[in-house]
Amino acid sequence: MRKTHGRSYEIIEKELEAVEGTQYVTKESILRRAQEIKGIPLRDVDKTGRLATGKGAIGTVIEESWFGYTPNSESEPDFPEAGVELKVTPYLRGKNGIRAKERLVCNIINYMEEYDKTFQTSAFWHKCNTMLLMSYEHLADKPKGDFRIDEAVLFSFPDEDLAIIEHDWKTIMEKVRAGRAHELSEGDTLYLAACTKGANASSVRQQPFSELPAKQRAYSLKSSYMTQILNKYIFGNAESPRIIRSADVLHAKTFEEYIIDKVKPYYGMTQNELKLRLGVDSNAKSLNEILLARMLDVKGRIACTEEFQKAGIIPKTIRVQSNGKIKESMSFPTFDFIALSKEETWEESELYNYLAPTKFMFVIFQERGDGAYVFDRVMFWNIPNDDLEEVHRVWERTVQTIRRGVRLIQTPRGISNDLPKQAESPVAHVRPHGKDASDKLPLPDGRMMTKQCFWLNNTYIAEQISYLDNSRAGKSSGRRAIPVAQGKIVKRNSKSERYEALSPEGKKITDAVEVAVNTVTDRIVERATNKLFEVLNKRKRDK
Repeated sequence: MRKTHGRSYEIIEKELEAVEGTQYVTKESILRRAQEIKGIPLRDVDKTGRLATGKGAIGTVIEESWFGYTPNSESEPDFPEAGVELKVTPYLRGKNGIRAKERLVCNIINYMEEYDKTFQTSAFWHKCNTMLLMSYEHLADKPKGDFRIDEAVLFSFPDEDLAIIEHDWKTIMEKVRAGRAHELSEGDTLYLAACTKGANASSVRQQPFSELPAKQRAYSLKSSYMTQILNKYIFGNAESPRIIRSADVLHAKTFEEYIIDKVKPYYGMTQNELKLRLGVDSNAKSLNEILLARMLDVKGRIACTEEFQKAGIIPKTIRVQSNGKIKESMSFPTFDFIALSKEETWEESELYNYLAPTKFMFVIFQERGDGAYVFDRVMFWNIPNDDLEEVHRVWERTVQTIRRGVRLIQTPRGISNDLPKQAESPVAHVRPHGKDASDKLPLPDGRMMTKQCFWLNNTYIAEQISYLDNSRAGKSSGRRAIPVAQGKIVKRNSKSERYEALSPEGKKITDAVEVAVNTVTDRIVERATNKLFEVLNKRKRDK
């Protein structure tokens, strides 16, 4: 007889049969029941065959087969009498420890109703203020039936997190009330986000202050936030240093405002002056992060603080030349050609899930007249939706090019390729990101190619910084949509918008033309270069 936790599976099966119709009306009874499932393979729990139904199946199995209630998407918590919402969350175990596999999706945002509420009366708070979190390790090489719930806890948001989450909710509602729900982005906020939720991009909803339809979105807790919750409350790992010692400081200002106010006294100082002032003796690559942490009275790197890890904020040092230009483009992690070629949908791609929910902290060093760079300002930025769509177009062409077979062309200067170039998009491009030309990865067809990654154009980053500066000064410029009266939006007619307006056949023709133009351009450049070398060599021989 098979046993788990001292009880046979046959006894557990009888319990499963008896549980239908049972009501769990107290937090204690809910938690007790949840902990009894720990260690049992889910195939032995699933009574209805739900595990074979796809995404969300594990949560449904626990709702139906373990707790005995029919899953619902209503505004009430799953256990209304106790005010508890059931959430099952997967995690991955890697060389860097435990991390959440995905964001934790809560409830759909009804724009037509939610705008008229306070945070305390919001649908999110009503449904999710207390959650039963049940975790399991996602194993890529195992069937779902082998997965086991390994922990169950009742979770309520700590005060310091709640202050930030309330600010996040207000940020989302500010856009809805301004008739800009169609501009919502996961990167707008820190912990609580408005993620897309629907079968496809055509899943839209009405919004109250604009005639423009807005993508259907749901409240969600970012995967970066869930990673920290899992490590702290499920696995009990060591806590990270905190920037905010008391939630009281966030009642009068946002987290971003607090950071900017704390570092302002150091504006105008060179890196060496900052090192002397803050007592830092280091030349590490992460020196600017260390300096910022000291400005905030935190040891180590600012990226390692609890708040930055929960929000997934990525610090980026940007050096602005005296002419306002930026020399370096902004790189993202190197991609695997084979894995990228297998990505099917933009919203589930690695690039989207890195860029869309991420808030960047630009640490800007400005060049003075004497050539020295001084710490000039800090800015928090996330990519606007219009520009995210342009990155989508670049991603799509990259995937298509890799699937078709990257054209590698030998030139006197090395090997060129037909992946998207900086001149082809105002926002993003693809180029090498390896140690050197010999640092390569395999293509799907077996050939080797120098490691590549997506980049945000240096001109685009300069434009965004200019936009943020002008916004603070009350001016209007930059690439973002500019809201005007009556909730109408004046939008730039971007290349991506013109592309999206095409029919499916039109898109195919456009893609084919673009590939042809790039191929012809590469050949013309190659021939011209070869001709130039012939002329130069002839001149040398003539001499």
